[in-house]
Amino acid sequence: MVTIAGYLLLAIGLSLLAGCATPGKGKMEPTAAVEPTPPLPTGPSVVHFTAGREGFLITEPSRMDVQLRADFDQAGAMIKEAKYGKAILLLEKVIAQSPEMTAPRINLAIAYRLINKPEQAEQHLKKALELIPGHPVASNEYGLLLRKAGRFAEGRAIYEKALTVFPEYHPIHKNLGILCDLYLKDSACALEQYEIYSKAMPKDEQVKVWLADLHTRSGH
Repeated sequence: MVTIAGYLLLAIGLSLLAGCATPGKGKMEPTAAVEPTPPLPTGPSVVHFTAGREGFLITEPSRMDVQLRADFDQAGAMIKEAKYGKAILLLEKVIAQSPEMTAPRINLAIAYRLINKPEQAEQHLKKALELIPGHPVASNEYGLLLRKAGRFAEGRAIYEKALTVFPEYHPIHKNLGILCDLYLKDSACALEQYEIYSKAMPKDEQVKVWLADLHTRSGH
């Protein structure tokens, strides 16, 4: 069984807060009173969909300006183009100015993993999980990192914690199944996770093959 540990770059969806321009020298025209910028919410929020809709929405308050948002987007494009060093520099700049955001940290961790710097990747994934415990994308990426390092029990714990908060995030079910199947030799866990994933993602033929093979090996 072969699996490719790809990467998922996060995008940021947020309303940019506009600043006030400073008037230049010379005669000033009367201007309307400017309302003060309202304070941001104190932290991220998570909404799980109901009424027949599956999924969730994570909202993270931020004061990222237009330039910082552009830097974030450019860094994502650079990672896709394998320009990891330049992407890392941009993402570190973004994080320095918006330390409360998880998406830049997760993308930075991906970039570090791709240049084989797992310690730096782990540092940023841990911080992302401090900001949003169980963050599904951070947890999925962290689990892959731990699996590659041979830290299988830690990887399983990260996956299982994430699934208690985000059970609808299907990639974790798949990767937990792989971890249990190939590395922990826990057939019961692997069967459960493959079946959950396959039911949610029936078009993934590869997992169906793995599931059938596991049934055969388990004598089911």
